[in-house]
Amino acid sequence: MFRSRIGFLILVSIAGLLNGMDSALADVYKYIDKSGNVYFSDEPLPGENLSLEWKRTSKRLVSENKKQSNKLRREQEEIQARIDARLEAQLKARTDVYALRPAAPVSGSMSVRRERYRHLIEAAARRHGLTAELLHAVIRTESAYQANARSHAGACGLMQLMPQTASRFRVGNIWDPKQNIEGGAAYLRFLLDLFDHDLRLALAGYNAGEGAVKKYGYQIPPYRETQNYVRKVLRHLTAERTSRES
Repeated sequence: MFRSRIGFLILVSIAGLLNGMDSALADVYKYIDKSGNVYFSDEPLPGENLSLEWKRTSKRLVSENKKQSNKLRREQEEIQARIDARLEAQLKARTDVYALRPAAPVSGSMSVRRERYRHLIEAAARRHGLTAELLHAVIRTESAYQANARSHAGACGLMQLMPQTASRFRVGNIWDPKQNIEGGAAYLRFLLDLFDHDLRLALAGYNAGEGAVKKYGYQIPPYRETQNYVRKVLRHLTAERTSRES
């Protein structure tokens, strides 16, 4: 028997558990006592202070849970599609000297490394409202998908996080690919929000720090490295988008 003295939202969890159980299991009962406490049980509960709210079969709960899961999945897919469309529209709307021809497609050993981290990149993009193409473009520029990359300035890993940036975005192990990508994605999300979704400024901030972008009047700083970096990421981003559309 299971009994629970917790709120109504537990129903979803119960249904999730039932999803992996045999449909011939006992019914599920929901009771409410005089104090408003909620009880779930797989058999009738005695007691004058308990009022039966409803009784459902495990099969019905499993069906309801599946419908709810499908609905949430569709909503998440629709949200991601809108995010992708918005970021692409913003990129196209801000074409200038930085929007150059696309870079060559990823190939050879880099392609193997790219595939190794693809699922981590896609998951981080979903969590932070980014396109996977953008994360791929940044990672290709920063490290060429080499998880052990380290710059002369001390930037580490796939997304070349500086230790202070890693700490700022709660990255415990800067060399762990999952955590490194998560930290880099969180920083990009922060920069896009900070600079009103101007992708060029967000990329400049990722390379030179947001303070440098602010210092130069919310423009790409006049540093050759940063200007070349923005161009390179945008070329890789265009290549990602072209590859996806072909």
